[in-house]
Amino acid sequence: MSDIITIIDYGMGNLNSISNMLKYLNISSIITDQPEKIRHAKKLILPGIGAFDSAVNNLKERHLWDCVNQMVSDHQIPILGICLGMQLMTKSSEEGQQLGFGWVNAETKKLIPSKYNKIPHIGWNAVTPLRFKNYFINYHDEIKFYFVHSYYTDCFEPEDVIATTQYNHSFACAFQKNNMMGVQFHPEKSHLYGMAFLKHFYEHFR
Repeated sequence: MSDIITIIDYGMGNLNSISNMLKYLNISSIITDQPEKIRHAKKLILPGIGAFDSAVNNLKERHLWDCVNQMVSDHQIPILGICLGMQLMTKSSEEGQQLGFGWVNAETKKLIPSKYNKIPHIGWNAVTPLRFKNYFINYHDEIKFYFVHSYYTDCFEPEDVIATTQYNHSFACAFQKNNMMGVQFHPEKSHLYGMAFLKHFYEHFR
């Protein structure tokens, strides 16, 4: 395949880790904050680590917000949102005041701590696939991915949810709608499970 994955740089992402994982998989990628390069993208990754409002502001200050929205909404370019990138695809977040892209009928909400599970949620967690099961390869007794987050995506349309996880309560850790896919976990930190996921995204998500 000749498609190059374009990783969107808005100053708040695990960019090099994603790029290095793709390189390990022999998948070509570029990291860019230039709208012109994003307009020529065949496939996008929207990463993110940090606060929701800061992410929205950074995307707008770098003149990336409208460009990314146009590519995804109008041109139907496939996109994968990772962690905060997934949350930016929702309508809004309890973390801030800014509106998200609103590509999916969902909101980002704060995880509620419990006696046994503190916030933020950091570490490996079992994932239950509901759809797109080929993305979730079972190498051992369970499918698991690496998480680092304090907020989660509450999807209002069950058919959009492709995988769930349990941390104090069950929530969507992956969704898919048309050309848009979001994951709360970090495939670039999830070893064999993440490699399989990213490889399948590259080869099959259109």
